[in-house]
Amino acid sequence: MSASRIAAVIGATGQQGSSVIRSLLRDRTFTPRAITRDLTSPAALNLEQQGVEIVKADAADKASLVNALRGSEALFVATVSTFPPYSAEKPSEVTLGKNIIDAAREVGVKFIVLSSVPGLKKLSGGKYSQVSIYEDKAEIEDYLKSSGVPNASLHLGTFLENMWTRGGLKKSSSSPSSYTISAPFFTPTTINSFTWVGHDVGEAALALMKNYNHPTTGAQISGKAYPVVTANISFSEFAEKVSKALGREVTFATAPPMGHPVYDGMYEALAEYQGFYTSTPVPNPDLVALGAKFGTVEELVETEIKKRFSD
Repeated sequence: MSASRIAAVIGATGQQGSSVIRSLLRDRTFTPRAITRDLTSPAALNLEQQGVEIVKADAADKASLVNALRGSEALFVATVSTFPPYSAEKPSEVTLGKNIIDAAREVGVKFIVLSSVPGLKKLSGGKYSQVSIYEDKAEIEDYLKSSGVPNASLHLGTFLENMWTRGGLKKSSSSPSSYTISAPFFTPTTINSFTWVGHDVGEAALALMKNYNHPTTGAQISGKAYPVVTANISFSEFAEKVSKALGREVTFATAPPMGHPVYDGMYEALAEYQGFYTSTPVPNPDLVALGAKFGTVEELVETEIKKRFSD
């Protein structure tokens, strides 16, 4: 009997990690190992009930990561944005990301999939230099590429889940039978890149893990960044799809700036560059060729939006 091929997931109880765990469980090529700081959280206990191995580790504690990652062949990493002031008790996202990569290299992890985004300072020629939640992830990605560990990055668009987790879609204040979608800096016709995280991140990560050591495709994967885009559409186009499904009026309205320089910079850049990935065909043919099966906005509206917003 051959030994299990373990794929560890850091951030396993979050949206991205949960998506990867579901794909791993369904496919069964790898045995998932969920790494979390809290073994008693409802999300961790739910994974345990599904038969997933749960291991405790904290990205601020490299020794705990080494213990948790030992024996893993592949690793999915989603880091969490942090803000200063930083300290030993509250390290930066970059420090946490580097700890994870260093621990993975130490125990011989063979392939890492990193959830990331492009650095806006470089993309904009310095115009958007203060969007730390993007710059930190780009710095971690650069560190991973220089680590010597075979790797690939997933570049994600705006989470479609924000429609219900962040109040992107809500009842209209002027008419309780209608809904409004809002975002700062976007006009009704500005294109944005959206990602159905719960479906497509798991599909993309699984496809890369299954092919990283393939004799023909493996060499093409390492060091590459893959946009994971479910749709390149405007908020108004998305509103039309939701309206059709719900049978209610759904409109888009430009929201005022959030008053936070990091988030306002992010939204302004997203609007200016139309989501960053509009040149990538949907679904991404490079990931489809590796076996990824992406969802569609129509499927998300039918399976996720309707059950949450239908009266």
